[in-house]
Amino acid sequence: MPPLSERLERRIRHDFPGPGSAAEIMRMLDELPSKAGHEAEHFAGERLQAAIVLLTDRSIGRFHEAVRLALSDWRDLLVAAELAHEDWPDRLRAELGGPEQEENPGPS
Repeated sequence: MPPLSERLERRIRHDFPGPGSAAEIMRMLDELPSKAGHEAEHFAGERLQAAIVLLTDRSIGRFHEAVRLALSDWRDLLVAAELAHEDWPDRLRAELGGPEQEENPGPS
């Protein structure tokens, strides 16, 4: 899996400042594609990873809930994180800062 984008890693470190917390969140995000099975490619991109982080509200418990939602139906995750529409790059930019990472947004 490609490494997390710099801006997403920065957000994770900000939202989870406790000792080892950010590293654990990043490790779990890194493992998602292997848990996703046949849709693994969706879990390797910044959009889905950011959707999980945005839903956490800085809570490890909510992180686990967001991961379960992602594994159940990643499209529902995008809807819940308000990243399901064509303006998702703008929302990521507003939440994470910087230019969006180039990524195939998938079918419209």
